[in-house]
Amino acid sequence: MKSASGVESDGTIVVVGASLAGLRAVETLRSEGFGGRIALVGSELHLPYDRPPLSKQLLAGEWPPERCVLADRVRLDNLRVDQLLGVRAVSLNSSTRTVGLEDGTEIAADGVVIATGSYPRELPGTNALETVQALRTLDDSIRLSERVKQVGDGCRLVVVGAGFIGSEVASTCAAIGCRVTVVEALEVPLSSALGPEVGSVVASLHELFGVDLRTGVGVKEIVESTDSTDGSGGRSRARVLLSDETSLTADVVVVGIGVLPSTDWLEGSGLELDNGVLCDASLFAADRIVAAGDVARWRWQRPLAPVADATPVRIEHWQVAAEAGVAAARSLIAGRTSAASFDPVPYFWSDQYGVRIQMLGRPSPDDDLAVVAGSLKERKFVALYGKSGRLNAAVSIGKPRELMAFRPLLAGGTSFHDAMHLLN
Repeated sequence: MKSASGVESDGTIVVVGASLAGLRAVETLRSEGFGGRIALVGSELHLPYDRPPLSKQLLAGEWPPERCVLADRVRLDNLRVDQLLGVRAVSLNSSTRTVGLEDGTEIAADGVVIATGSYPRELPGTNALETVQALRTLDDSIRLSERVKQVGDGCRLVVVGAGFIGSEVASTCAAIGCRVTVVEALEVPLSSALGPEVGSVVASLHELFGVDLRTGVGVKEIVESTDSTDGSGGRSRARVLLSDETSLTADVVVVGIGVLPSTDWLEGSGLELDNGVLCDASLFAADRIVAAGDVARWRWQRPLAPVADATPVRIEHWQVAAEAGVAAARSLIAGRTSAASFDPVPYFWSDQYGVRIQMLGRPSPDDDLAVVAGSLKERKFVALYGKSGRLNAAVSIGKPRELMAFRPLLAGGTSFHDAMHLLN
């Protein structure tokens, strides 16, 4: 019989993932009175750090790496955390809640928080190429920054994928003197998230700031070569062959085509895995096992969509990861019968070319769209997304105060019609 009670205050909790969600879970466990052992397992040697600066301030050389740290060793020591950094978790037995590490260590826990995040999708055949990389970790950002500096002014950068991360990399590198080309398979970048109208507005920023954007075209192959006679100093260069039979020469290729949840280590764990760790409304994946952040796919009891849509969701936002870490820890302490549902109003932002794009809720490309402030043409607006008469999301460029007025409406399930008249 599975227990529905919470973890005893003097037990052991293993937090797998030294991520934003993992750190927030640790902090919440202590603030909620948990006095037992907390083991924080992280595959990277780094202390928990913030990811948004990786494609912006750190990449541009404006911040040193230590400024990205979310909690230093003094903070973790004050939280009384066993720091198991630089070691991967490789297994979990959900029945005994035993976590196995790659060094052979096994930790038997009374509770487990899964916060292993996600990892970048790869272009087939490119993982061994020196000139090709993703941007997901602190080391990725440092390596990309160093490569760009090594090449110097006029570094030719090809970004594959005009999503938010790819666009931020393009923006940052263009600002520090790179010649940037962005390749996007969709005809309209971000149309799968924001719809074609708003996606076109965001995409227009590339051209406005001198970045070559090529849409409706994919990458067939990337071929790498080294020629010490071409003035490159013996550095490898890449030729990016596109589906329209054109090609691009690049000193660096950054692949930003999305991420996948990091669940490989959970195969055979007994947990249900399907595009993430499947969880209930309170983030429980099993008795005394919760998940948070990019890896969690939970049943949103009151989704910002028609109530009949009970499909589990996985949201890759900084704010959702932070709030989920808090909620998962509280659920673990409360137990399954008493835990509250995790019901956030998702918030996301992206800084590109000196412009901040902000989003509340969950827009869909087939939603009804209404611009309620400013205009798309001026690239300064608030646009609402709705479906079946219900407000689903609000997106803004350059109007943060007006955008935030819609947060309580999204939380309260306001109708699309009523939301359209809020600013009148």
